[in-house]
Amino acid sequence: MSSVTASTAAVTASNALGPEGSAPVPARPRLDWRLRFAALSLIWGFSFLLIKVGTQGYAPFQVTLGRLAFGTAVLAVAMAVRREGLPRGARTWMHLAVAGFLLNALPFSLFAFAELTIPSTLAGICNATSPLWGMALSLVALREDRPTRVRVAGLGLGFLGVLTVLGAWQGFHGLDARGTALALLASLSYPVGWIYVRRTLAGSSASHLSLTGGQLLLATVQLAVVTPLFTSVPSSLAVGPLLAIAALGTLGTGLAVLVQYGIVAEVGPTTGQMVTYFVPVIAAAAGILLLGETLTWSTPVGAAVVLAGAALTQVKPKRAD
Repeated sequence: MSSVTASTAAVTASNALGPEGSAPVPARPRLDWRLRFAALSLIWGFSFLLIKVGTQGYAPFQVTLGRLAFGTAVLAVAMAVRREGLPRGARTWMHLAVAGFLLNALPFSLFAFAELTIPSTLAGICNATSPLWGMALSLVALREDRPTRVRVAGLGLGFLGVLTVLGAWQGFHGLDARGTALALLASLSYPVGWIYVRRTLAGSSASHLSLTGGQLLLATVQLAVVTPLFTSVPSSLAVGPLLAIAALGTLGTGLAVLVQYGIVAEVGPTTGQMVTYFVPVIAAAAGILLLGETLTWSTPVGAAVVLAGAALTQVKPKRAD
């Protein structure tokens, strides 16, 4: 979902393993990368609407479990077609379990719980703060990421945009603090996971598809253990929400990870990560047009400031000749 990075290297790692993950791409893609880029933006933009619809019939943990199960099934099919197996080694599986928790099980669940009380439009905008969290964390956790005036300014600008979205000048009036906090924590979980992946799995000999498949499988197992402990079996089958969950998993979690890495492999991570700036716009449009959600002036203005700040955090320092 999100898709969004702390650095170019973190983008590459997250494309391989995150919710906006990856798999090897055919040498000759049938569709132009621009069409695939547009499709990916739509898929991730509509993901927040699908979460909202899913939670109207099922508990948040059930939504997340279904999402992960459908997404894992898509990658299982892709692995079978390409005759790739799961990664080997207990150490690799241990790291994949942590990555699956930080990049899939935790943020997916947090967004599902958040959308019980906040609009899908706000959830989509909160998701766009991931590059800001990533920039802040990478300056501390990754020695090679050096702060520059432009990137620090972008960080400050981005968080100013967050305060604008939340209406800080009016005391956050009318804002559901709990739901918003959960959405922001979900966005924070992604860069934490990316940094972990970068430190532990970036040099793995296993293919991107194999690693991503293993990660989603472990995340699914984690939710399969947790869900029965905190939810009960639905008394009736809500068809609409179930279809939303199926679409969320097969498209937003399964197909999207394959498309994303294909784009990055073809045009590079800098262009590939630009999808981040379209997702909140599409999420807002979908929420307003299809769910009847409303926006105050501060939401789109603040979102634009957030995206501008996020873009500045991705500016790389010029190399000295």
